[in-house]
Amino acid sequence: MRICMIVEGCYPYVVGGVSSWVHSLISSFPKQEFVVVAIVADRSLRGKFVYTLPDNVTEVHELYLNDVDWGSRRRKRMSRVEYNALRSLLLDQQVDWETLFNYFQEGSCSLNGLLMGEDFYHAVAECYRLNYSQMVFSDFLWMMRSIYLPLFHTLKMRLPKADLYHCLCTGYAGVLGSMAKHLYGTRLMISEHGIYTREREEELVKAKWVQGIYKNIWINQFRKMSRLAYNRADLVTSLYEHARELQLELDCPERKTMVTPNGIHVEDFQDLPGKSQEDQNFINLGAVLRITPIKDVKTLIQAFAFAKEREPALKLWVMGPWDADEDYARECFEAVEDLGLKDVEFTGRINVKEYLGRMDMTILTSISEGQPLTILESFAAHRPVIATDVGNCRGLVMGEEDEFGQAGLITHIMNLEEISQAIVYLAHHPEERKRMGENGYQRVMARYRIEQMRDTYQSIYNSFAESGASPESGEALENNQEGVE
Repeated sequence: MRICMIVEGCYPYVVGGVSSWVHSLISSFPKQEFVVVAIVADRSLRGKFVYTLPDNVTEVHELYLNDVDWGSRRRKRMSRVEYNALRSLLLDQQVDWETLFNYFQEGSCSLNGLLMGEDFYHAVAECYRLNYSQMVFSDFLWMMRSIYLPLFHTLKMRLPKADLYHCLCTGYAGVLGSMAKHLYGTRLMISEHGIYTREREEELVKAKWVQGIYKNIWINQFRKMSRLAYNRADLVTSLYEHARELQLELDCPERKTMVTPNGIHVEDFQDLPGKSQEDQNFINLGAVLRITPIKDVKTLIQAFAFAKEREPALKLWVMGPWDADEDYARECFEAVEDLGLKDVEFTGRINVKEYLGRMDMTILTSISEGQPLTILESFAAHRPVIATDVGNCRGLVMGEEDEFGQAGLITHIMNLEEISQAIVYLAHHPEERKRMGENGYQRVMARYRIEQMRDTYQSIYNSFAESGASPESGEALENNQEGVE
């Protein structure tokens, strides 16, 4: 079976949870052929992979959402059916995706000609009259062009043929997967780590580049794409139960949903190098992350500063790359200097196995997460975790339907007092740290090993390959326990 993995903004360009998951999954099926369709911002990222691709990845195709090439200026009027499909998209009225797929794939469509032409203008004008007439029309028109340009680039992409399209989110990836199913009559699977629509909503609410009602228009655009993907998918997985419930709230049919937890190579985190002689004087606090706003490193630094006033032996290790958002990383470096903080190390990109054994505890102050691999890796290394109450962090730390006990502390996001108190509490209670670390180890061994994740996806892929049916809600998995070769 030939599997096309469709990923957005992650693999193989950046390290991190989703990218690590994709790389691990592909590597777990060395006899399976994978093709990667990678969605990125623009051509500046072309071919800049930070992962060495496994041998079973035979092709990589790139889609540039912000591509400056809109095609020729030739303007060709749409047929009545095509125009009505465009109108249904803009007005969000029973969108005729099939006609749109065919129109953009036929090859004669010029994005320049469409976006600057009469058909798009008239459809936007009708949308304006019905819903947004209180706004300045010229501003509205240009905003609509900016909203639909990346979607239209997506619809024009020539997709490689495959037996199964496996999307790592809804959004533009889900549009590609849905279009592939329409064009080639194949199957579609979606595996969400975070709930894409909810994440985009959170970003847009906080964004400064878009104001007022335009935020709602952008949010509605992402909801349209998610509805398309959920409706066309044969199977939709999530990492934990609450994420599945969010999918249902976003109109994903319940019969298609399935929970498939993350898994890690637990043995990779056994017998790690312990503290060096220099480390003996410190209580090491480790944060394994990319230095980006969503990880809220600034709050981490401030909370650490308060904690260090109460426990001078604390030392913070921020372990991960800072090239994803260099401006934000610079602000974090400056925050350390402005606070006059000592004992803060920014390591850059590292092999976490060389550092994790030296930590007394780890911390994650993110404002959004799915089911963080860094927490599972800390548990595998017998280390307790302080984490904000986002995604599945509470479930991992406090437990879900198990009796292993608390494996760390949970705080509210951006709450300096709670986070600093949590750091100080674990710093002052070494026996509690040890007990919590063991609880986490028992939890990861019971449910979050790579072997368990591989078995799950082996059964899913096997069901698609052998039966041609959609393995809905796991029902089709029970009779497909043999491996995919």
